[in-house]
Amino acid sequence: MSLIRWTPNNTLANFHREFDQLFDTFFASGRGEETSLSSFVPTVDIEEKDKEFSVIVELPGLRKEDISINIKDKMLSISGEKKQEKTEKSANYLRSERVFGKFQRSFRLMDYADEANISAEFSDGVLSVSIPKLKESIAKQLEIKVK
Repeated sequence: MSLIRWTPNNTLANFHREFDQLFDTFFASGRGEETSLSSFVPTVDIEEKDKEFSVIVELPGLRKEDISINIKDKMLSISGEKKQEKTEKSANYLRSERVFGKFQRSFRLMDYADEANISAEFSDGVLSVSIPKLKESIAKQLEIKVK
């Protein structure tokens, strides 16, 4: 009779690996070799600065005429449509990953956002929205003397 050394960590690692493969196989069925994108969702960076909020939205392939910015009930909505270019019917794509379609991104504004003075600029496929803070909400730094 021979003894086989049992290592619980190795067994647990094998179980984890097999479970991950099962999970990946279940969600990857019917999709080919890689995950496919089904709709256009632009990426957004939001930054709070001393006197304003800055919203940066990547909108490659769009023109400023394709973009709409609205505010309603303290919600900033950025919407538009990335239209598919007309291509020749004889085109023989091996792979196409560009995504087209309508999009809308909405963000709740803080109570101290100055909605009346929001401005936007669009350049090189990047939309920059500046949302100033109300003057009374901008924190003033006070020095406190220690006794």
